[in-house]
Amino acid sequence: MIVDCAIYENGERKEGDLDLHGASKASRACETGSFVWIGLRDPTSDEFDAVAREFYLHELAVEDAVKAHQRPKIEEYDDTLFVVLKTAKYHDDSETVEVGEINLFAGRGFIISVRHGDPSPLGDVRHQIESRPDLLRCGQGAVMHAIIDRVVDDYEPVLAGIEDDIEEVEEQVFSDLRVSPTERIYKLKREVLSMHRATAPLIEPLQALSEGNYSHVHDDIRDYFRDIYDHVARANDTVDSMREMLNGVLDANTAQVSVRQNEDMRKISAWVAIAAVPTLLAGIWGMNFKDMPELSLSFGYPVALLVILSVCLFLYRTFKKAGWL
Repeated sequence: MIVDCAIYENGERKEGDLDLHGASKASRACETGSFVWIGLRDPTSDEFDAVAREFYLHELAVEDAVKAHQRPKIEEYDDTLFVVLKTAKYHDDSETVEVGEINLFAGRGFIISVRHGDPSPLGDVRHQIESRPDLLRCGQGAVMHAIIDRVVDDYEPVLAGIEDDIEEVEEQVFSDLRVSPTERIYKLKREVLSMHRATAPLIEPLQALSEGNYSHVHDDIRDYFRDIYDHVARANDTVDSMREMLNGVLDANTAQVSVRQNEDMRKISAWVAIAAVPTLLAGIWGMNFKDMPELSLSFGYPVALLVILSVCLFLYRTFKKAGWL
């Protein structure tokens, strides 16, 4: 559905319309030198067709915008710029990243935003940019910057939440609780991979926007895109570091499990060896032969127990000194 439809002239909002008829009004207003911003949320094919016809949007870009699930990119169709962004929101209770998508169409006198999912709502972005008439005078490029800036800023709490969970996993791996958070590590690796798919492909399009390779971006806005480019590059570096950290944590966890298993096997082997001594001696002295010298001793039984206890104590101290017990 169309969430908002507004026409901006000389940095100020002139009018808005929330129904599909606003698209036709807006397309006519573009010819007067102003620009229009139409915001849609999870539109159906029929709803978006009305907008696509008014602004002559390319059918391939329209198909991508309606179906979503595209990788971040920037493409140019005739005089229209098509931008795909991945939005993200971190749920700390389930340690999952909720991923959404925003598609932008920017052309002469218009910008159309199509949002899929809950992350990165654009209502605050519209209010924020409307309070900056100096930026709105730069046209649709200013709106494009405001939206991309919000999406990139929302990456920061997501990465912070994942980083906190990685630190908790590290503490679990090296704690004395003898737990193996392998499943948790793999889940975090999956969420980090989701962020990598959001940040890495976005670096090249933002660099192109900051270098002024597209006419839709006013010269006064390029520096702002350069700032976003730096933020995305830093976020992508953080994601790469997290991937390396999780790989290291997984290797350390595997090593810890192996060490614990070896320690358990040494302990079991040591106790088996200690238990074998009285079993062996008792088995020998328990043989029912008539001519056994020990049978004639008055203190044979306590001596046998003392020998067994002494040997077991000796083995225990030996294994304890060797670190097996």
